[in-house]
Amino acid sequence: MSEKIYVGVDLGGTNIKVGICDEQGNLLHTYEGPTGVENGPEAVLDRIVQYVKQIVSDSTYQWEQVAGVGAGIAGFIDLATGTVLWAPNLKWKDIAVKQELESRLGLPVALDNDANVAALGEAWSGAGAGLNHIVAFTLGTGVGGGIIINGKIYQGFRGMAGELGHIKVVPDLEAIQCGCGQLGCVETVSSATGIIRSAKDAVERGETTTLSLNETITAKDVFDAAKDGDEVAIRIVKRAAYYLGKAMAAVAVVLNPQRFVIGGGVSRAGDILFDEIRKVYAQNVPEVFTQGVDIVPAKLGNDAGVVGAAGLNLR
Repeated sequence: MSEKIYVGVDLGGTNIKVGICDEQGNLLHTYEGPTGVENGPEAVLDRIVQYVKQIVSDSTYQWEQVAGVGAGIAGFIDLATGTVLWAPNLKWKDIAVKQELESRLGLPVALDNDANVAALGEAWSGAGAGLNHIVAFTLGTGVGGGIIINGKIYQGFRGMAGELGHIKVVPDLEAIQCGCGQLGCVETVSSATGIIRSAKDAVERGETTTLSLNETITAKDVFDAAKDGDEVAIRIVKRAAYYLGKAMAAVAVVLNPQRFVIGGGVSRAGDILFDEIRKVYAQNVPEVFTQGVDIVPAKLGNDAGVVGAAGLNLR
């Protein structure tokens, strides 16, 4: 066997997902196990090594075919050295992950943050396959992002590029403070957290909405209510879409991507969200920036991170 394979690691605070991809970005095998953050960094690194060896052993491939291992980690990473400077979910600070994993695995290891590798996964074999210039937004608890230029992750000075959730688009008079400390970030209105907050505020104000019947409100509840014609829910969804479309317009005139890919749980809302985003985007850019440019849902779902991580040694 001469075919090369690439192993990706999606390192989360609860679970570690490992996958094998071929040179075309096809996900061939996956394995998932607990992270065990409570046992400290050394134990977590040991588990990564264990899971990587396990998945290759369980596959039809040989260890000699592994061309490299990539890892996506939620946190701040010194890309030059492969050191995790700070990863809140893991409670890691100044951990030399690349050096440690290369020593234990005897293979090249590449790192990047989780949003960047998810974008790379979509660019490699997901909704951006075949395109060289895409921008990905991930709508979940927050709003993450990744920028792919000429087929590669654009990292910027110090590797901080792609923090798209912190584009300030909400006017000061209606802005609230974001977790980053700034006011008016798109994350405060277009994330699942922002949508839920808007719904709870409406209920607390006594507005007439079916959402008041819910003991707990999720973003899905808001989208379902909007689809059923609830006017309050429709307003919340349109507001989330409006500011996301405005943020995309700001990105478009700087980077001119061919495609915007939207992933994360919120992206499953469907046309009620996407139609509004597309309309707002078109209203906020010169016409030339709409020609040949589309806005589509992500394809890889929860596999985007592990696929993109595998591609770090190839793309």
